[in-house]
Amino acid sequence: MICQENGLPYDVSGMIFDLRRFSVHDGPGIRTAVFLKGCPLSCWWCHNPESQHFASELILRENRCIRCGTCLPVCAPGAIQPSEQGYFTEMELCNQCEACVAVCPADAREMVGKRMSVEQVIREIQRDVPFFDESGGGVTFTGGEPLMQPHFLLDALRACKAIDLHTALDTSGYADWSFLEPVSDYTDLFLYDIKLMDAQEHRKYCGVSNELILSNLRKLSKKGALIYLRVPIIPGITDTRQNLDQIADLAGSLPAVRRVDILPYHLAALGKYTRLNLSYRLADVLPPSEERMLAIQDQLQSYGLQVKIGG
Repeated sequence: MICQENGLPYDVSGMIFDLRRFSVHDGPGIRTAVFLKGCPLSCWWCHNPESQHFASELILRENRCIRCGTCLPVCAPGAIQPSEQGYFTEMELCNQCEACVAVCPADAREMVGKRMSVEQVIREIQRDVPFFDESGGGVTFTGGEPLMQPHFLLDALRACKAIDLHTALDTSGYADWSFLEPVSDYTDLFLYDIKLMDAQEHRKYCGVSNELILSNLRKLSKKGALIYLRVPIIPGITDTRQNLDQIADLAGSLPAVRRVDILPYHLAALGKYTRLNLSYRLADVLPPSEERMLAIQDQLQSYGLQVKIGG
């Protein structure tokens, strides 16, 4: 049966933009992280901008371009134009046909995002089972927002549990409870993002209200899910004393929250924005110092919480 998801047909396959092995920052032990495309949030500091849109996208690696011009004649809509820096692509004209990707001899053009069946994903994951067994690791579904593809996510989690793998879900919690509740039955650990407690600030910096996020978090806790809260530390935005105190109050009120991870802001994603021809709003913001992160850790620990710097 072909159904609809995000306005597109699906047959229990998922749009995946990365599958990363030997991850040690996405849950306990050594893990395989499966990155699903699509996200309902638009956080100013998003470090995976290629995850935001559900469809596959063209990425340009200008440093690889050898200025051969092979891409010009195959671009039917005329989106590629020569410039002093090489070949400029007008993304508004690009129809994502992948013709330029197929002919580029230097791999300067790449499509990010491909459909994979649950079987294909499980086959890739199973290669890492010996590392899971030795380290107490497993599989983490992340993104993007995995709950944007709830049917694929649920089937993939079921398949993982069928072969006795530890499962984690990295989520913003911004999804209908009817999607999240069945997923929770096959998820051993939730890595639950909490960014801003003030509703107006959350809408400003993340593009959506935090009401659904907080409601789902409380429902998961009531259901007894194991939860690690994840708080990105964005200087001047999420690191205010008021915001952190409110997050600490929230965490302390939820028995299912076993740990709070504070994640320092970084600039590693700047190159991704350039390759996607996107502007980055926080380019002038510097990462927090080690001293600042330790001070935030002390602040949250004063509430009796277990707090870890990094994931």
